[in-house]
Amino acid sequence: MRNVYLSYNNIVSPLGFDSATVVENVRNGISGISRIDDPNFFAKPFYGSIIDLQKIDENFSKISSEENFTKLEKMMILSLKNVIDTSKVTISEKTGFIISTTKGNIDALSNKNEIPEDRAYLGELGKTIKEYFSFKNEAIVLSNACVSGLLAIATAKRYIEMDVYDEVFITSGDLVSEFVLAGFNSFQAMSDAHCRPYDKVRNGINIGEAAASILVTSKKENLSQESVQILGEGSANDANHISGPSRTGEGLYRSIQSAFKEAQVERSEIDYISAHGTATSFNDEMEAIAFNRCGLSNTPMNSLKGYFGHTLGASGLLETIVSMHSLHQNTLFTSKGFKELGVSEPLNVIKKIQEKQLNIFLKTASGFGGSNTAAIFRKVMK
Repeated sequence: MRNVYLSYNNIVSPLGFDSATVVENVRNGISGISRIDDPNFFAKPFYGSIIDLQKIDENFSKISSEENFTKLEKMMILSLKNVIDTSKVTISEKTGFIISTTKGNIDALSNKNEIPEDRAYLGELGKTIKEYFSFKNEAIVLSNACVSGLLAIATAKRYIEMDVYDEVFITSGDLVSEFVLAGFNSFQAMSDAHCRPYDKVRNGINIGEAAASILVTSKKENLSQESVQILGEGSANDANHISGPSRTGEGLYRSIQSAFKEAQVERSEIDYISAHGTATSFNDEMEAIAFNRCGLSNTPMNSLKGYFGHTLGASGLLETIVSMHSLHQNTLFTSKGFKELGVSEPLNVIKKIQEKQLNIFLKTASGFGGSNTAAIFRKVMK
């Protein structure tokens, strides 16, 4: 079986347009979430994390003079170009390409802009990004709610293990849009302040937007400084409800168990958990139950939603990248917003930044429709 690694990476977010800057801001406890009072986004003020369009256009103008790209496409192209350029990989027939997103160019369906409606089709998004970079293979668009980013990593790993590709580029992205905000507002799931995952007084999510990209490869000779090896992964659907997670954490529990079985590591070897942690009452409670069922209640864990908001289909990849840097910096980042445990099962939520020798981390994600994914990563020393 071929070993598979996560290597060169990039994040485009309100905290910066490269991974190093973004991670440094997280390390310093800086959040991209703010109160937004703009009727172009939503009829009432809300808390969210939005990238300034002018900054996107300024950065995009440095690499292209074309103007017929959407905001999301520009974010993805900026992020992915950085990874392709720094990795120096020559795109060939053995190079795969995956896009992970929940809603794609959903803003094309709004009457507040001039984007053609057909750009809302996920296939069109894939075609646009594929043609920009001249990938030899068709884009694989993976849209499975909020596990999409992490599931894209697992999918890339399997393609490489089956020798379909030697390497796979992944780009993930989602926007803060009127459609998404209206949906979460209808669930009464939007917080009226900064979100507080796992906290006693948490009252909902903040929606965020970001793009993140990474190279998944079997070639150990071409790895970045913060590279990790994928030891195991698993995905399970609890089929509980279209939007509500299993009350027993069954899907997440099975995903984690599957990842452990493939990785062949003990629970005690997990140094850190990068959890999903949306700050809704049902999600955080479900995760607490699942982690306890897996014997992980004492493992240090955090949610990064307090820095970026919930970036939907981008969240799994974005948070994996931050965790890769955390691992190599031997630093546990604070779970921003957390003060007092507000779930029924014990969790070791990180309250303050900690220096600690780190080697292996577990990343989890859960989403609408009962989807759950888990993956285990180990530090690669160069």
